[in-house]
Amino acid sequence: MKVLSILAAPLLVSASPLLAERQSTATSIDTLLKGVGKIYFGVSSERAKMPSGKPETAVHDNYGQVTNEYLMKWDQTEKSQGQFTLGPANDLVSWALSNQKSVRGHTLVWGEALPDWVKNINDRAQLTAVIQNHIKTVMVGPNGSWKGKIRSWDVVNEVIDNNGNLKNTHFYQVLGEDYIGIAFRAAREADPSAKLYINDYSLENNTYGQHIGMMKWVNKWIHQDGIPIDGIGSQTHLTSGKGKNTKPPITQPVLTSIAADAADALETALRDLSNIDSKLEVAITELDVVGSSPPVYWKAVQACYHVPRCVGVTTWNLIDAGSDNKALFNQNYDPKDAYYQIRDELRKIQK
Repeated sequence: MKVLSILAAPLLVSASPLLAERQSTATSIDTLLKGVGKIYFGVSSERAKMPSGKPETAVHDNYGQVTNEYLMKWDQTEKSQGQFTLGPANDLVSWALSNQKSVRGHTLVWGEALPDWVKNINDRAQLTAVIQNHIKTVMVGPNGSWKGKIRSWDVVNEVIDNNGNLKNTHFYQVLGEDYIGIAFRAAREADPSAKLYINDYSLENNTYGQHIGMMKWVNKWIHQDGIPIDGIGSQTHLTSGKGKNTKPPITQPVLTSIAADAADALETALRDLSNIDSKLEVAITELDVVGSSPPVYWKAVQACYHVPRCVGVTTWNLIDAGSDNKALFNQNYDPKDAYYQIRDELRKIQK
């Protein structure tokens, strides 16, 4: 046996030296990001997408925060007025809390994923009451079990258009700008301990219309209107070329270049957003990268690391969906090179 083991060892190392090195240093990106002062490295998922075995292990061993991808949205939680369905979303929340994971609530008020009965309300007072009841019911969870347990909520989602104006959603059509304050004040009352976020895309460059608009609106809402906004979430989908003057067809090299440019600008953009108010935190909330480019992924994480009030990074989707190549794990639930680059760069920082 000793002879066999001596002969086999060099063969194994020479066959896969990279695999051997990776397996010998298994510290997760969540642990490492916390080690440089952040609160979490998270991922979006749903409990049904995490059966026991590799799927569940991938989340448990690598991430410290989870976000329900869809099950907290209005057309899932209150399909019929006053009839709430929170069980499917609670499956992930319960798993997270029992495994000492942080939870991000996503999302309470969004112009999409709305049931028809909400879209049919055109009376200001009625829609205001519906928003307030929806928020107060969803935020506390089944039998009040979520209150004080979910760290942060995306109270409003995707409210600013490419020109920096408020989107012409149903909420805006009926209530105007007032719906923002209605939503945040209801959220603060429902769970005073939760961090309340506005979440949007194309915030990763301070020349983009959404970023310019976010700076203007959040400054007004906090300092003039007294709206209790605690944080801004930058979705950071470094995949689509949003905000760029690109014309179809957009080739893979062009997309990769766009993603790299956006990642380069992200640190400045996050810092500007955090400087709107001294108490405001920021987070990367839905990160994915076209082609799962390791250097682009690392640039995004590094941007958060460099901004003191960026509290964490959440990636969107645990694994690639279909032919997508955007996530940190492949469809076999194995980490990609981008995961290892993030891990290795974070390890260097801590030395």
